[in-house]
Amino acid sequence: MTLGVLALLGSGETAPSMTKVHRQLLKRLDPVRAVSLDTAYGFQANVPQMTEKIVEYFATSLRIPITPLHFTLFEGTSEVERATFRQDVRAANYVFAGPGSPSYALHQWAPLDLAEDLRGTLRAGGVLCFASAAALTLGSLTVPVYEIYKVGTATHWLHGLDVLSMAGIRGAIIPHYDNAEGGNYDTRFCYLGEDRLVQLERQLPDETGLLGVDEHTAGIIDLADKSLTVMGKGAVYWRRNGETRTFESGTTTPLSELQSFEPEVAPSTRSSLPEESDIDGLVSLAEKGGPESIEAIARLARMASTGASDRIDPSDLVKGLLELRVSARDDKDFALADRIRDVLVASGIEVMDTPDGSTWSIK
Repeated sequence: MTLGVLALLGSGETAPSMTKVHRQLLKRLDPVRAVSLDTAYGFQANVPQMTEKIVEYFATSLRIPITPLHFTLFEGTSEVERATFRQDVRAANYVFAGPGSPSYALHQWAPLDLAEDLRGTLRAGGVLCFASAAALTLGSLTVPVYEIYKVGTATHWLHGLDVLSMAGIRGAIIPHYDNAEGGNYDTRFCYLGEDRLVQLERQLPDETGLLGVDEHTAGIIDLADKSLTVMGKGAVYWRRNGETRTFESGTTTPLSELQSFEPEVAPSTRSSLPEESDIDGLVSLAEKGGPESIEAIARLARMASTGASDRIDPSDLVKGLLELRVSARDDKDFALADRIRDVLVASGIEVMDTPDGSTWSIK
């Protein structure tokens, strides 16, 4: 099955300048099953008007009906409503989200585990088109823009949905990269200005960079072709270790020219993880428990399930990892929860989340 496309729009998601981008993306799909998520602006008083504007834009400018999906408050919904929302997202092949607050959106989407549904859209060959605030949520880390820019809290990062990692990129997304609304003061870099952006960069893990997208510009990541295409008025940027690469509009670049990584095994674990022949070593590491044993447990479970080892019950191992994942999500450690899922998937163990819990199978 062909992987899909992740389109990151810096701004102008319903402006005439982005119509060509949407049309290009929609041409990939037949039939089109488009949905719009209102979560990012769900705290605003004008939610119906915002949604109406999006629906009208798709109907008038793109000649495509788009179904608005309403989900504005995780704690204010029932399990049935949450399951229905996720099911509707999974049934779509064009998922659109745009303006609002990235931190508000994360607070609703992360406990819902919407990241897994969005990854499913891409695995099934669909399109994720996220703009502005919604685009911010898709990196491994997310800037709480309003809290820093408007409220004045200290610079800090939030854990993002990390959908960008499907492109082999460990990065935070910065839309509105060339914003100039401040006039005589610096509002570039999504209103942060350069001083605060540099402060945030100093807090990044070594392997993480910044993917910047100018306003009225789209960075289109084709997961099948492993390429980044830039459309629109501006450019896309990759910043890491004090260096910036610029990708101009109209260009297509291999993703290999951006940072690559293998999320299933962290470098510190890769060097110390015993070989499959050293079952005692793997068991010893697995029995230590905690995050450092994740890769060892997943490898043992895979070996047991495929008959490579008859000394271990794979069900108990995977059950233990799934319980650790639930605990991590309860503690709002979504980075650890996502890592557990990624390690299981990389080990050939497919995890399926349902309203009644998680199930698994060997691919």
